[in-house]
Amino acid sequence: MDLIQALAAELGKDPRHVENVVHLLDEGNTIPFIARYRKELHGAMDDTSLRTLEERLQYLRGLEERREAVKKSIDEQGKLTDELAAAIDSAKTLAEVEDLYRPYKQKRRTRATMAKEKGLEPLAALLFAQERDCPRPEEAARDFVDPEKGVETVEDALQGASDIIAEQISDDASIRKSLRALISRQGQLVSRAATEDDSVYRLYYDFTQSVARLQGHQVLAINRGEKEGILKVSITLDREQALPLLRRAVVKPGSAAMEFVKSAAEDAYDRLIFPSLEREVRNQLTEQADEGAIGQFALNLKPLLMQPPVKGKVTMGLDPGYRMGCKVAVVDGTGKVLDTAVVYPTYGERQKNEAIAALATLIKKHGVEHIAIGNGTASRETEQMAVELIRQVNEGGAHVSYMIVSEAGASVYSASKLAAEEFPQYDVNLRSAVSIARRLQDPLAELVKIDPKAIGVGQYQHDMPQKQLDEALNGVVEDCVNAVGVDINTASPSLLQRVAGLNGTTAKNVVSYREENGAFTSRAQIKKVPKLGPKAFQQCAGFLRVHGSNPLDATAVHPESYAAAKALMERLGYTPQMLDGRTALCSRFLDSLLDAHPRMVVVQSAGNEGKNKWRHISFPGDVAEAVTVGAADSEGTGRSGKSGTGYYPPPVKPDLVVYDSPNGTSFSTPVVTGLCAALMGYRPMKRRELIRLLHASGTRSAAPDLETGYGIPQCDTLLGFLDTPAELQTLPLNATQ
Repeated sequence: MDLIQALAAELGKDPRHVENVVHLLDEGNTIPFIARYRKELHGAMDDTSLRTLEERLQYLRGLEERREAVKKSIDEQGKLTDELAAAIDSAKTLAEVEDLYRPYKQKRRTRATMAKEKGLEPLAALLFAQERDCPRPEEAARDFVDPEKGVETVEDALQGASDIIAEQISDDASIRKSLRALISRQGQLVSRAATEDDSVYRLYYDFTQSVARLQGHQVLAINRGEKEGILKVSITLDREQALPLLRRAVVKPGSAAMEFVKSAAEDAYDRLIFPSLEREVRNQLTEQADEGAIGQFALNLKPLLMQPPVKGKVTMGLDPGYRMGCKVAVVDGTGKVLDTAVVYPTYGERQKNEAIAALATLIKKHGVEHIAIGNGTASRETEQMAVELIRQVNEGGAHVSYMIVSEAGASVYSASKLAAEEFPQYDVNLRSAVSIARRLQDPLAELVKIDPKAIGVGQYQHDMPQKQLDEALNGVVEDCVNAVGVDINTASPSLLQRVAGLNGTTAKNVVSYREENGAFTSRAQIKKVPKLGPKAFQQCAGFLRVHGSNPLDATAVHPESYAAAKALMERLGYTPQMLDGRTALCSRFLDSLLDAHPRMVVVQSAGNEGKNKWRHISFPGDVAEAVTVGAADSEGTGRSGKSGTGYYPPPVKPDLVVYDSPNGTSFSTPVVTGLCAALMGYRPMKRRELIRLLHASGTRSAAPDLETGYGIPQCDTLLGFLDTPAELQTLPLNATQ
């Protein structure tokens, strides 16, 4: 079975699609680019599927390289047979290849090699053959007694022969495979306390579990306890279950040497095979646990990056603390620092009142609308102070709200070289406050500045293979950034370098070009950035948003498809301007109806037009204050093939999407209708307030697009907004991208 067929069978994919993806990867295309812009070649695989394919491709190619290296090594020894070559070629794992290679691998000096040096290999071969006419081992050994070679007695000769036979049995690939499978089925992991002291590992002080039923978190905890010297760990297997299997494989009944070989086999099992397989099984358990944990860490990271932002508002960041006080930073709607301060609300009542007065002054001076409070040390006390602060300023006519923000990794960022370059005028503590404020405004843009491991995505992240962990987490960051898209005229180098096709150098060059030549006005202008070649442009263009004269530059439509998009619109007799909420007769009627009834809510399907010639939302779904609903793919990151897409904002259409179903938008629209009814029942409100609420709760509220709008509404976010009605008035109503 060739590589393509093997991958297709393993992943359950069409071989043609697999072959296309392999070619695309070999040509240097990035996963986000392939996922979004080459769907016709891979059958609409998502980012996760493509990364799994890439990972397995690398493994299988490495396996093939190892096969060839092993065959070459054995062939150079003159021992490669057709049968052995076929066995190596058919091996499906690296472990099987290494088992076949063991007898021919250069070994360190062992008891068997020393016995061979004494000329005992013929004796071992004679006895191991166990022919019918084989002499008794004691008789056969007399001919090999040679004091000059260090074989003083018959017992010495037999011991040497036994060592050679034991190593030969140990190197047998089929025996190792059978015993490995037996350990996997019947073996047990045993953990015992190595100390009498209590610890967090007390659950594993007297722990026994079947190898087959071990959970990943148990393996990781036991491994850490063993590493810290608190636990003693071993794999056990009933010896009487293993030895019969071994005897059947090597012992020939009726031979005079049968008992001798049987004894050598038992020695092989106890001294060589089981210790080796125990290490292998432990390593396999660890690898499986690592793989599962890394997968979970990736899942944990994604929602952190995709938190709904609160953009365009002046925000105050509070980094709580006791001894060093509470650090304060005020940033404008773009994240620019306007002011900083340090207050001491935990020092006493007088200091708390002084802190409230100082912060109230900053709020009034800069028009602060939101307060972001870090969730670290002294967070509770700072929150209590913030509640009193907000009560006072809101009574004076302000509209301020607060939110607790995770400050995981903020200290790492504030002490980093990047932070020093970004804010050389501020000390480490104030940089942390700036980071907290920006996390509320745009979590994704801020968190990409931090090593994903520093964000705290899992309990055992520091025990993982760091290269593998980095690849997985960086892949999640890359997928999230490219799913949202990046405004090239506002993005930082840290954010830009996560865009498909860009790296640290080209990202800095983009920013330098922007600073020297002004804002980008078209995607074509990106080609002028130094060291950003045609291939890089192809990969990144669709993920970079440019708000200029060409509306397509601000969408996810790739420049290579501009001509096709325009030709399609012209052929159908439509222009982008017709989807404006006012041209079509039904749209004009609905617009006037909604204008006359501010509490009326109309939920409109985007239309199951995705597979037809007209692939866009249906009229009157283009009406600004109609809640237009599309269908999302299974990951919630892209449009379902059934769902229509919008055109040029304003407004952004569709407004929202719901996870895909066999019925497309016929399913998603009733779901959002029910949600609207529930919200209005919970607290009656005007339509515009409801739409603001829905938009702000969407998974893509930071960067709505024409495929998924503001994304999937999040119930926890909705409930949070419902408890702060004043904040809803500040949320955008179907803003432009």
